[in-house]
Parts: sequence; C-alpha cells; structure tokens
Amino acid sequence: MSTNKGKLSLKTAEIEKISHLDYFNIAVSVDCVIFGYEQNEFKVLLIESDLEEFKGKLSLLGDLVRPDEDLDSASYRILKERTGLDDVYLQQVHTFGAIQRHPSGRVITTAYYSLVNINHHQLKISDNQVHWHNVADIRAMAFDHKQILDTCHEMLRSHIMEHPVIFNLLPEKFSLRLLQDLYEAILGVQLDRRNFRKKISLKDWVQDLDEMETDVPHRPGKLYKAKAKMSNGTITGVI
Repeated sequence: MSTNKGKLSLKTAEIEKISHLDYFNIAVSVDCVIFGYEQNEFKVLLIESDLEEFKGKLSLLGDLVRPDEDLDSASYRILKERTGLDDVYLQQVHTFGAIQRHPSGRVITTAYYSLVNINHHQLKISDNQVHWHNVADIRAMAFDHKQILDTCHEMLRSHIMEHPVIFNLLPEKFSLRLLQDLYEAILGVQLDRRNFRKKISLKDWVQDLDEMETDVPHRPGKLYKAKAKMSNGTITGVI
C-alpha cells in the first residue's frame, strides 16, 4: 500500500515562475491624485501626458513601481520627485486593472489620494507642464485617469464626513466660513449654515482660538484650529 497517497507535491518558486511566465510580465504602477484648495476652488495637480496616443490630454502623477519598493514607498517617491513634498497625507483608494487601460501593455495601477495645503507647502514642481486644475472643470483625461480621479474624489467625499482629513487642506487657523466653503467645494452642494455648524460642533474637531479674522471683505468671523487631523492614515492630535 502506497504511503504517498494524498501527499502534496512541492515545486520551487523558479519552476512556478517559468510555468506562469506571462503572469510575471504584468507591470504594476501607482497613480497619485493630489488634491488642493485655493481661492474657493477644489483643485487637483495634473500633468500633460507625454504619450503620443494621449497628446494634449491631462494625466495624474504616477509611475511604475520599482522592483525594490512597495506600493506606499512608490507613491511617496512620486510625490517627492514631482513636488518636493514628503510630509503630506496619503490614502490608498483602489486598484484598477482593465486589460486595455495602458497602450504599452498590461499595467495594473493602485490609486492614492493626497491632500495638500497649497499655500502652506512650497511645491518644487520639476516639470513646467504640471499645474493645478479645478476638479469641476476636468473632462476627458489620458488612460483611465478620469475614472481614477472620480473614484478618489468620491472616496474623499465619504472620508470628510467621518474623519478629520479635511484639515490637511486648510491653514493652521481658519474660520468656519472657510471650512464650510471647503466642504461645499468637495461635496459639490450648498450646506445650510446653521446645520453645518451644529454638526461640526458635535464632532468636536475644532477649537475656538478666541481670535478674529482680519483684512477680510466680509464681517470678521472667529478663528479656529483643528483638534486633530489625519496623518499617514492615523488620527494625530494637535492640541
């Protein structure tokens, strides 16, 4: 009677690779949706595509993942190389793997969104084709980047209702008017002033600084600061 019945037949990783060679020829990339807010406009940082197939179209900032880095490391590298930033909020959102999404071959990409205070961070943009664009004005884009942008935007809409991520887009001191303007820009709807302030108060996300706005074209409002904000996926207290 055989004693090998039911015994698992093992193989080396190299044999596994050779027997599935086509599967190991799929490229992996990351695409960063970098959001910002300036002059009452919710913006995204985009670059003009350098591929002939997408001539004249805008694309997200992205790159292939190098053999010696993981997904998160690749996304931070892209931010650092393209903008000079390395201390911003970054959130992994979704993976996109449509077969024909890239004209050069099979590329599976993972999308991240990042939140940048445009006025606080001095962006060292390495390419003069990189510019901020109003999210509401974006139409067709290169690759499937419009779908990626929309997916990240929708995820952010969900996150700002449950987590204090929105404060990464604001200056250290801000009015509730500015905070509401930002919410409205991201959500794409107008909010009732009284209900909005009540909800913010219940969340206990902000602290009254006992200071007033100055040099504003409207009635000065109170200034606040965030009690906590999101940093690298965790809530960080600031008071």
